[in-house]
Amino acid sequence: MNANVSGELALAHTVKKGAPMNLLFICSENRLRSPTAERVFSAYPGIQAIGAGTGVHAQTPVSRGLIEWAEIVLVMEKSHRDEVAKTYEELLKGKRLVCLDIPDHYEFMQPELIKMLKERVPEYVRLSSVET
Repeated sequence: MNANVSGELALAHTVKKGAPMNLLFICSENRLRSPTAERVFSAYPGIQAIGAGTGVHAQTPVSRGLIEWAEIVLVMEKSHRDEVAKTYEELLKGKRLVCLDIPDHYEFMQPELIKMLKERVPEYVRLSSVET
């Protein structure tokens, strides 16, 4: 594990009982990756997740309101991180902006995408077990 990853782990947020953690997942068009993340992580107790997109044709475009709502902003690619950081610089002060490095190679709810999300997101957010 490199120093950057271990430093990120030390800074991981913990979901507190009774206080939901608001996670904003961002991809390009909000059709495949971020909606998958929204569905997967909304199933965890104490998590509220919303997906959004940076593109002009995104089903749910990134907005000031969504950035303000989110405690952690998780983007799929470096280009999303750069665009969000530039556009919402002031609103991001005091918030985590994380790049998950998940390329646009997956379909909605594709098992490989879900596996990758479940491996990477817990580096930044401590999750409780999914209630069944």
